[in-house]
Amino acid sequence: MSRGPRKSELLASTLITTMNHTFAKLMDIWDELGIPEEKRLGRMEVAKQSIEQLLSHMIEEEEDLRERILKGIQNSRREIAILCDELSLEKYKVDEDLTILQMEKDLRVKLDILRNEKRSRLEEMRQLQQEDQDLCTELFMTPYYIPTGTMPSHQQLEELKEHIKVQTEEKKRRTLIFSTLRAEIRACLSEMGRQPLSALEQDAIYGDEDNITLISDNIKALQFLNEHLEQKKAALLSSLTELKEKVQVLWSRLLVPEEEKAACLNTSTFPLSGAVTQWENELTRLEELKRANVKIIILKIREELDMYWDKFYYSTEQRNAFSPYYSDNFCEELLSKHDEEVVRFKEQFEKCKEMLEAVNKWETSWEQFIVLEKRASDPNRFSNRGGSLLKEEKERMKLQKLLSKLEEELKSRIESWEIEHGCPFLLKGRKVMDYVADQWENYKLQKEREKQERNVKKEDTVAFKTPVKRPALSCTQGTPLNKMRKTNLTCTVTTVSAKTPLPMIKTPSKARETPVRTPLHDSNKQTSVCSTHPGSYSEFKEAITKKSSKEAVFNSTVNENL
Repeated sequence: MSRGPRKSELLASTLITTMNHTFAKLMDIWDELGIPEEKRLGRMEVAKQSIEQLLSHMIEEEEDLRERILKGIQNSRREIAILCDELSLEKYKVDEDLTILQMEKDLRVKLDILRNEKRSRLEEMRQLQQEDQDLCTELFMTPYYIPTGTMPSHQQLEELKEHIKVQTEEKKRRTLIFSTLRAEIRACLSEMGRQPLSALEQDAIYGDEDNITLISDNIKALQFLNEHLEQKKAALLSSLTELKEKVQVLWSRLLVPEEEKAACLNTSTFPLSGAVTQWENELTRLEELKRANVKIIILKIREELDMYWDKFYYSTEQRNAFSPYYSDNFCEELLSKHDEEVVRFKEQFEKCKEMLEAVNKWETSWEQFIVLEKRASDPNRFSNRGGSLLKEEKERMKLQKLLSKLEEELKSRIESWEIEHGCPFLLKGRKVMDYVADQWENYKLQKEREKQERNVKKEDTVAFKTPVKRPALSCTQGTPLNKMRKTNLTCTVTTVSAKTPLPMIKTPSKARETPVRTPLHDSNKQTSVCSTHPGSYSEFKEAITKKSSKEAVFNSTVNENL
């Protein structure tokens, strides 16, 4: 497809026509004026030179313009390449089919974009670095490093932003820690009723939060101060608790009236130091009062000792071992010995609390079992109605199983307790499982005695009631025939009844003679202790001792060496 002439070409052809007309008109003027040919040539030469100079000048200017544009294109290409490298961008490719002016314009636009990008990055980096520097200075940390004089990449700017984000979160965290620690320190000092003494305490109480440097050392210092104050507070609380316990013990022993207690009991609004002082003064007052009432206090302590002895199932020998209990020389030294004994029992009771509860549970169940056994041996129980015998029998069997279970648990607890505390656990001055075995042995011996007594009594009763053999018809003399038959029938039934036990008595008798489960029956099935009745308690105890796989003494509430 052919392209038509351009407007510039048309304009150039028009210019030539115009010049032809112009020169023709000049020729006419010169003809009219009568200018000779030589002068016409001179004037035409001048006109020609002027036109040629003008056109030459125009050509030079256009050529200069072309050179400048080409040079600008080269410079732009070079600068664009540098910027792309600095900004970590791909090389920019120019469309070679474009004209010089189009290429120059395209490169100029691209260069402007890259320059703006560079300025934007540098400005963003400057702001981010300033923010990061401020945060790191406040937190005493190292800023994110970007070499000076280099153009940051997008990745570096993103990493810098992330670094600032982390530092901002760290600042928030430290600020929260600072605020929390300062609040805790203020509260602790307030509770103790103490004024800040050191410079750090004063800064923690009165310092401006905005002016405190959030460095790790300051946080550690506040944490150390807070822990130190908490320890002092805990020590005050411990002292206060001890004082309260001592005062309350003395209140109880001295029978202090309630109105005298009110002054100390109303110290809940006091700071700890004030409360400690108040209770110390009360303790001092009670100590003086105690010295004036030594006998009353010792008697009160003895009541407390009796309570602990009962809880520990102390035997008479163990109670007699504490000789100051039986002294009548009421003095400070005797009071001190009683106080020490009570303190020892309190500490021991805390160690043995669970064991004593387990022993008490077994002891209670054993007493209930013995009561039911006595009822089962009572001959008058058959006169009861309403199924009470069956209920008692079920309850007795239930208790017997419970006792076996409690003994197994008790043995396990005792072994663990003795291993932990390194001392035996005694019950009424004896090892617990020995005591339990003795209880079962005494119970079996009692059952044997009762059985033998019943057999002897039964034999005596049968021998006494057996009728003497009479001659035939001796009981019918002087009696009518009908009455004689009736009497003979009665005598015969009576004789049979005397020799044959009643069926209704037979069933309860079997229930009573059911073999009773001995202690630790399940754990001693391989021994002869539970298969047959032992001949003596020593044989029963020997069998249990052989069953144990270790030489541990059954647990005790109090060390025998004490």
